[in-house]
Parts: sequence; structure tokens; C-alpha cells
Amino acid sequence: MTRRGDLFGGAEGAHRFTGPTTGDERRILLDVLGAQRATLRLKCSGVGPELASRSVEPSTLSLLGLVRHLADVERRWFRRVLAGQAAPPLFSSPADPDGDFDGAADVPGAVEAAWRAWRTEVAFAERFAIRAPDLDVEGEDSWRGTVSLRWVLIHMIEEYARHNGHADLLRERIDGAIGM
Repeated sequence: MTRRGDLFGGAEGAHRFTGPTTGDERRILLDVLGAQRATLRLKCSGVGPELASRSVEPSTLSLLGLVRHLADVERRWFRRVLAGQAAPPLFSSPADPDGDFDGAADVPGAVEAAWRAWRTEVAFAERFAIRAPDLDVEGEDSWRGTVSLRWVLIHMIEEYARHNGHADLLRERIDGAIGM
């Protein structure tokens, strides 16, 4: 008998969750966040233009929208809040706060641009988190006030885990692929 969770990704998918379960807090948090990021990549693997397929009316939720959204979320927390950079969102704006999802369309170059932005923001976040002197590095956020790198890492794990649940359903709708 095969479990639902065993059906998607096989051995490749299982390698996402092999990091440490004890020891250095930063290493554990970065590994768990890395596994969540890998899950998003896995859920979107092998999908072409269907990445822009919407879930159900009236929702604009799509795998492409999730990639765009998570690129903006990575950018916000690591570049703007923690690093203090002037880095406006790439796919949304004050005038179009849901542009990350609403603008996720099957147009030439959209998928590549979204993945390129996501990879760039993840690479920045990883470098920032590794180079920070400790997890108590702080930044100021208009929503939460003062936040630490520790809090941001935990929040990012939660953000990815929630959206990876969405990705499960979106991927199953596209081609029937199921599992964790």
C-alpha cells in the first residue's frame, strides 16, 4: 500500500527533509526553510505554461502566482526589513497589492522571470542569514514593528508551508500529481 505523501517526488522529494534535528538553531531553521523552498520547486517541476492556471473562480491563485508572491515576500523580509535596502516589491505595489497573483499570466517570459526573481531573492536571503552575526539581528517592519532574523526565519517557514499546501492542490488540479 502506498501513502498519498509517497506518490509525489519519490526519492528526490524525500531528500528535502534530511537535515539536522538537533544542534545549532540557525542551521536547523535554515535547513527547514530550505526544505520548504525545495518543496515549492518540486511542486512546480515539470509544469510549463500551466503554472499560470488558476485554482477555481473567482480566485486568482496559481503556481506562478505563488512563485511571484514568495519572491516578493523573500525580498520584503530580507532586503527591506532586515538589510534596510530600498527594494520595492517586484510583482505587486500599493496600487496593485495583489499584482503578484492577479498578474500571473501565461505570457512569454513570465515563468522564467518569476523563477529568476525568486532565485535571486532566495540567494540574497540565504547569504544574509548565513552572514548575520546571530539570530537576534533586527529590522523594522511597518506591520510587525521590530523583528529579529529568528522571527523572520520562522515566519518564512510558516509562509512557505501554508503556500505549499496551496501548491499541493493546484498541482493536483493541473495533472493529478499528489503527495508531499
